[in-house]
Amino acid sequence: MSGRVPESSRTPWPDRTDRTDRSYRAGYADRSAGSTDGGREPEPAGTPQTKESSLTLDRGLNLLQAVAEADSAAPTISDLATAVGVSRAAVYRLLGPLQTRGLVRREGSRVRLGLGVLWLAGRVLPQLRFASLPALRELAEHIGATVHLTVADGNEAQAIAVVEPSWTSYHVSYRVGTRHPVHRGAAGRAIDLTEGGQRWVVSTGELQQGAYGIAAPVRAVPGLRASVGVIAMEPLSPDEVGPRVTATADAVADALR
Repeated sequence: MSGRVPESSRTPWPDRTDRTDRSYRAGYADRSAGSTDGGREPEPAGTPQTKESSLTLDRGLNLLQAVAEADSAAPTISDLATAVGVSRAAVYRLLGPLQTRGLVRREGSRVRLGLGVLWLAGRVLPQLRFASLPALRELAEHIGATVHLTVADGNEAQAIAVVEPSWTSYHVSYRVGTRHPVHRGAAGRAIDLTEGGQRWVVSTGELQQGAYGIAAPVRAVPGLRASVGVIAMEPLSPDEVGPRVTATADAVADALR
């Protein structure tokens, strides 16, 4: 039953920060020519352009979201123009950069999500593991039981991070990638607990005979349906373990925001 703590991918997000600062360089150039207003630094040049770039980026992201959320798998240009609230011509302009990066693809007047979205999605799970491991490890070591982070994937729940305690003689060995119906087991049922209601879920033998589980939802992380759970081969005290699992779920949420 024992096992070593699985290692997770700790590859951080690539640093893609755009450090282009032409507007500030222009501002510094003005300062080097001498100040004429009592030493007060002039406002950086190009601010309107920066605001316009931000607006364009926001519209592009809105367009990508509209493609993803459309009732049709391939919405038309007109559908997208209505959804985003811009002209058809603006939709064509916004599609250009998204197509270049493989995030969308056009089929005549229709638009579908591109494979670039799949690549981005594949980079999410390693980041979730990396961010959640410290909190999961602390809980596993404290209560002496296996702890896992589980996310909803359609109608299934998938364990994407698992930490086993280092000091116990035996404990449950739970594999990363384990899947089960989202409506079964503490981890699955905890995912969709509503705010202000039940704080955690307790299960006994729902997924594995003789196994006990307690799980709490990871809340307030946009786009994420997840839970933190504990699994053991002996009964767990809900009054003792439940609040600790909930606190760990909150810590994971803080790490992901």
